[in-house]
Amino acid sequence: MQIIIRFLAGGAIVSAFSLIADLFKPKSFGGLFGGAPSVALATLLLTISKDGRDYAAVEARSMAPGAAAFVVCACVMARLFLRRKVRPMVAIAASVSVWLATAVGLWFAIFR
Repeated sequence: MQIIIRFLAGGAIVSAFSLIADLFKPKSFGGLFGGAPSVALATLLLTISKDGRDYAAVEARSMAPGAAAFVVCACVMARLFLRRKVRPMVAIAASVSVWLATAVGLWFAIFR
């Protein structure tokens, strides 16, 4: 039953974010807004229904450094792809490394 709820909630939130992103430019933001925020919101919705608001608040607080690191990762990847013309595997490896370093650094800075 939880899989069905996750599917419906995730699909509805992804669709809503995609519609909102379609209103803005550049259109390439549609995939970014349709993916990451909607999955996080669907996960929080299920966490609230299963484990309560207090547990979901801790989870949401923990998602913040990962989300900030994701923005840094996306900026690095865009810069490598668009400005430097780096090969995809190199750009992905560099961007994921930057994401991991940023996420771990923020986590230690905030929650230590």
